[in-house]
Amino acid sequence: MPIDKSMNVLIVDDYKTMLRIIRNLLKQLDFDNVDEATDGAEALAKLRAGNFGLVISDWNMEPMTGLDLLKEVRADPRLKDTPFIMVTAESKTENVVAAKQAGVSNYIVKPFNAETLRDKIEKVLAHG
Repeated sequence: MPIDKSMNVLIVDDYKTMLRIIRNLLKQLDFDNVDEATDGAEALAKLRAGNFGLVISDWNMEPMTGLDLLKEVRADPRLKDTPFIMVTAESKTENVVAAKQAGVSNYIVKPFNAETLRDKIEKVLAHG
């Protein structure tokens, strides 16, 4: 099944530069409906107010981490099935395990390129 590139994608990162990089990568992949949030609380508010088909979130954010955001999303009956990709600079096993236990759809280790991003997006959306 082809991927719906018109879906709304929410990217969450407390670094503006990273938001810009991910937005540009998504644009290369023909995703044009991209919204962003600079922390977990803002992301949660946008998710609850909007209709997003995918969340791409950084792990290391304050005060609400990407893992906290993921847990909130999975605990919300309306959002629980939203595909969620975690972006992290560390591929520590305990992080991966924690994210999997919290229900992450997939994760990407920085740095990454458009090809890696497309691959991960296709993987998580193909399961939907």
